[in-house]
Amino acid sequence: MRAFDIHPTDKSLQAAIQAKIDNLNKPKGSLGRLEELAMQVCLIQQTLEPSLTQPCHLLLGGDHGIEHEGVSVSPREVTWQQMINFTRGGGGVNMFCRQHGFKLRIVDVGVDYDLSSVPGIIDRKIARGTKNFLYEPAMNEEEFNKAIEIGCDLVDDYANEGCRILSIGEMGIANTSPSSIWMSLFGDIPLKDCIGAGAGLNSEGIRHKYEVLSKAVERFLNTEEPSLCVRLLAYFGGFEMIAAIGAMLRAAERHLIILIDGFIMTACALAAIRLYPASQDYMIFTHCGDESGHKMMLDIIEAKPLLHLGLRLGEGTGALCAFPIIDSAVRMMNEMNNFQNAKITKYF
Repeated sequence: MRAFDIHPTDKSLQAAIQAKIDNLNKPKGSLGRLEELAMQVCLIQQTLEPSLTQPCHLLLGGDHGIEHEGVSVSPREVTWQQMINFTRGGGGVNMFCRQHGFKLRIVDVGVDYDLSSVPGIIDRKIARGTKNFLYEPAMNEEEFNKAIEIGCDLVDDYANEGCRILSIGEMGIANTSPSSIWMSLFGDIPLKDCIGAGAGLNSEGIRHKYEVLSKAVERFLNTEEPSLCVRLLAYFGGFEMIAAIGAMLRAAERHLIILIDGFIMTACALAAIRLYPASQDYMIFTHCGDESGHKMMLDIIEAKPLLHLGLRLGEGTGALCAFPIIDSAVRMMNEMNNFQNAKITKYF
């Protein structure tokens, strides 16, 4: 895996940023989380006048070999069917991208279907889905590194176009399974507490999912070195998930704001943070979804989500819903008057 040059945000401007926030014509601290967001964005961009130019939404698609074990209520063909639907503007992600002015990029990293001739889908396919990690690693080292590089290259393309804020979503039936395992092994949490209904499993389905994933984890622990983060990621991950990790790390390296979506993307963010702890400085955790364990995973990394709307759609839709809040924080810094200019007595 390539090495990333990721450092914590430079705090030398912090006092000046705080002074500007405190001198806006409002009671000190009265805009709450908006003030915290403004501070984070200003530190990421190293400016007192932040901007959210060319917002981009990266939607990564891939299939999972573990789906063959019946761990998802949705069949794998839903992945490619939805990918095509997204090109026609018919998904939730399309609606929110249009609403908030995000450029949507739909990328096939590992869908088990030939999408190469579909207009609107960027072809970066590594393979037609990962292998079944119940019996063998989901991907080999070469495939893992390729997925990381795909994420990096996509971020470079958008950053070079002027993008300063990036949201990432996913489409991949059964990708709650590797997410639950990563959560368990990275967070030292019993696997049963990390497994939920996914796209709609009933109690019997959840029990079956737990049995399958437990066997897979047991085999991994008997054959692999669990302390090696990269091996853990490659053994269970999906191509779209590893590409997302690469995108997050490259975005942090290039000082972009990264909007983290729901359960799947939080699992990817957790992995990125385990690899490069400083990458968390560049992440805004947008919402806490209804998938079992999501709040617990956010607690592991001490993240404070902006929204709790009962979302569990994926696609990055929660990140897009939260964008107006971040936009408000930036507008506060750039458009709100201060006490001196407004000729208002500063009373604190």
